[in-house]
Amino acid sequence: MAFLAILALSVVIMAVFGISYAASPPGGDAFRSTAFPLPRFVSLSSEEVFVRSGPGSRYPVKYVYRKKGLPVEVILEYEVWRKIRDFEGETGWVHQSLISGKRTGMVKDGKNITLFQKPKEGSRKAAVLEPRVIIGLDKCGDSGWCEVSAAGYKGWLERDQIWGIYEKEKIE
Repeated sequence: MAFLAILALSVVIMAVFGISYAASPPGGDAFRSTAFPLPRFVSLSSEEVFVRSGPGSRYPVKYVYRKKGLPVEVILEYEVWRKIRDFEGETGWVHQSLISGKRTGMVKDGKNITLFQKPKEGSRKAAVLEPRVIIGLDKCGDSGWCEVSAAGYKGWLERDQIWGIYEKEKIE
């Protein structure tokens, strides 16, 4: 009888203080395993990345990326698995060891764009980049321009020409 009274009291205390035995990360979000922001951009750290239909190796492979440095967006986390979205909107789960915090971007679809030597329209051309070229994001500020590197060239692109960075995000 005393055991049932203690158990009932424990349940009441847990309910009052919001305590739970469920294993969940701080904040109670079941799809968050780290303190990093969600969503966030990262890049693929391997030449071959298997994207699965769920967060675990028992889930079937949906497709395979074969491009190290490809920018992707982490939209959910579950233990060591990250749900990502690519530039075409495709989603799937990858192991955390296959992504890197190194920031890259991709030239948006459309036409070839000019990589400028300075952050202003009309400055000297550093190169011409084709759509879907992967670029290193070196610096992005409030000006609307990002300093980038691609295929041995360095220069500046307007932020709205890049997939892989948020509208107001800063990279220093």
